[in-house]
Amino acid sequence: MKNETINPVRIGDFINWGADRFEAEGLCFGHGTDNSWDEALSLVLFGLSMPWDSDVSLLQRSLSEDEQLLIKCLFDRRINERIPAAYLIGEAWFAGFAFAVDPRALVPRSPIAELIESRFSPWLKASPEAILDLCTGSGCIGIACAHYFPEADVVLSDISIDALAVAEQNIQRYQLGKRMKKVESDLFASLHGQRFDLIVANPPYVNAGDLADMPNEFLHEPAIGLASGFDGLDFTRRLIGEALDYLTEEGVLIVEVGNSWRALEDAFPALSFLWLDFERGGHGVFLLTRQQLDAYHLSLGID
Repeated sequence: MKNETINPVRIGDFINWGADRFEAEGLCFGHGTDNSWDEALSLVLFGLSMPWDSDVSLLQRSLSEDEQLLIKCLFDRRINERIPAAYLIGEAWFAGFAFAVDPRALVPRSPIAELIESRFSPWLKASPEAILDLCTGSGCIGIACAHYFPEADVVLSDISIDALAVAEQNIQRYQLGKRMKKVESDLFASLHGQRFDLIVANPPYVNAGDLADMPNEFLHEPAIGLASGFDGLDFTRRLIGEALDYLTEEGVLIVEVGNSWRALEDAFPALSFLWLDFERGGHGVFLLTRQQLDAYHLSLGID
């Protein structure tokens, strides 16, 4: 560990010092925060065992030498190992809820959180009775949906046993075991006969070019949750081809494809994707209804 000395040693000054270090070292911010100050703040609050909603007056409090040492160690690991702060903390926030996270699952960060908070208005005609969180990872999407739709049954599905173990921690955290089911499944393989009013998916969608250029922070995340072939659409092609059989008559499919959205439109020119807008930023999330998928299959001569 480097032997830096800073003075004064108020919490606010320490956060600013950490943020300056992060900027100078060229860190990537994209795992729950989007700037160096928030990243430093999250590590300081964790190191001091303080809640996220701590009063702003805490910035004036002085740090003991032991507290400084602990936070410096966190800062050094963030810089030297390029570990996302969420993994160092073991927690990330999504749609207003805290989720346990570790490198077995992606750090929650989807703009779909904004849709959940608005209860998918105006896209859902009625409150869904059955919801599928496909490629659930930490379970954040499905668990947040369970909160906003308390009468719905929710299925969390993932191909990764490791990711489902993280999801189980969060199911227990929010005591949702009676309303929620985990399923190990490659897409719909283990979901035969089930239909859902809402299918939400944040699948792997990173294309080969973007994957090769990703900052080191992303190397700590499971590649299975990121990479999806040359154009980023290996999984989404299969999803669009199979989703019809798992949606109810008024069912809706919502999927994030990020920067692969242009490739998706080129690959499916006969589908009129509804690309959703977000007040807090984000892009590449589309909506398709069961009727749209049905018409698309009929146009291809698929029963």
